[in-house]
Amino acid sequence: MTQIDINGSDASTVHLFRLDLPPEAVERFTAMAGTGEWPLKYGLGATKLRPGFVETVDLRDLGPMPLSQYLSEAYDLPTKALGADRARIDALTGHVVILPPQAFDSTSQTLNVNTPLSHVGSWSAAPAKARSASLRSTSAEGSLSGGGESSMTGLSRAILITALALAALVVLVLVLVL
Repeated sequence: MTQIDINGSDASTVHLFRLDLPPEAVERFTAMAGTGEWPLKYGLGATKLRPGFVETVDLRDLGPMPLSQYLSEAYDLPTKALGADRARIDALTGHVVILPPQAFDSTSQTLNVNTPLSHVGSWSAAPAKARSASLRSTSAEGSLSGGGESSMTGLSRAILITALALAALVVLVLVLVL
């Protein structure tokens, strides 16, 4: 049994598990039953797991794409983060389960991983990049003075008129429907 501590505030670590089952048993193990039974959750020893973020991959479905490349592209894992693990990741066969941080619903927990699962590794995704530098021109600063009608630009007048016209249209539609 392997233990993995999950930090509920971690928003970047992706966990990879090998699933050692015959192909015909994979779906039964990884899908949540209508009764709420979920063998995958039990196999991970997880207290909280969100089905919408669990990905099970049949490695044959990737075709010529190596799993390391898939992880890099689909989960924004930098090639450098996978480093020496790339060859080991690309040598995997069968099925794998990929759990991004969202799969744990921001819940700190300790996974107690049991067979048929085996932990392959955990890697941190690239940190979010800043969108752009803040604007530093005086025209970008704007002005709050002169609150009268003369301070209203042509564009803001057009927006106001459009908003009023849309509001009138909504009222008209509601009157006709009711």
